Amino acid sequence: MRIINFNANGIRSAARKGFFQWLEAREADVVCIQETKAQVHQLTDETFHPRGYHCHYFDAEKKGYSGVALYTRQAPDRVVIGMDSKEFDPEARYIEARFGGLSVASVYLPSGSSGEARQQAKYRFMDAFMARLRAARQDGREYILCGDWNIAHKAIDLRNWRSNQKNSGFLPEERAWLDQLFDTVGWVDTFRRVNLQPDEYTWWSHRGQAWAKNVGWRLDYQVATPGVAGSVRAASVHREDRFSDHAPVIMDYEWPASC
Repeated sequence: MRIINFNANGIRSAARKGFFQWLEAREADVVCIQETKAQVHQLTDETFHPRGYHCHYFDAEKKGYSGVALYTRQAPDRVVIGMDSKEFDPEARYIEARFGGLSVASVYLPSGSSGEARQQAKYRFMDAFMARLRAARQDGREYILCGDWNIAHKAIDLRNWRSNQKNSGFLPEERAWLDQLFDTVGWVDTFRRVNLQPDEYTWWSHRGQAWAKNVGWRLDYQVATPGVAGSVRAASVHREDRFSDHAPVIMDYEWPASC
């Protein structure tokens, strides 16, 4: 089972940069996209409904903002849209496809980099999401939650970690939240299960020559429950093309459920 997650920073922009031509040759079973920045009525072109996939979009109420999507080879048994959150569901940050006992979700955590108000909103999202993640560990399902988590977990996950310890995305509170998620609640950062290499970043600033010099952050994860996490076999970041300020993450699992 191959799963790709990708923050498109505008799915129409990524399409113009060749993302869908690239995707066609990847043979992914599930594709999780974040920050579509489009309403469904703007995505009627066949480009946004790739052949061979069941496509599900969840767009934000605010035009040109946020939005998540799922493409699946197999028709899901059920698609769950939103988190039952009055504050965050209008921002379209969670969509989940269920296949038997396995769920695969496209997740987009808020960024706090624009100011204190959004950082506080990010903390509120993290609190609500943690409650959901705790409950999910008890419901008997396996999960793979794919997307832009907007947090670099450890020093290995960003180039300039020393100078970013007071910046959103690498704040002690954010990193401690991931510590709790992985070490206490029992979820798994599947990329680091099989790839411990440094400089494996998924986002680069447009400033300076961050992309060319690989001065980046690893913000995009596939976070899974232990059962399915134990089946991960390969993890990589596609940097040969630049479809967005983020790069696609490609992960392969030996998992019996076809999706």
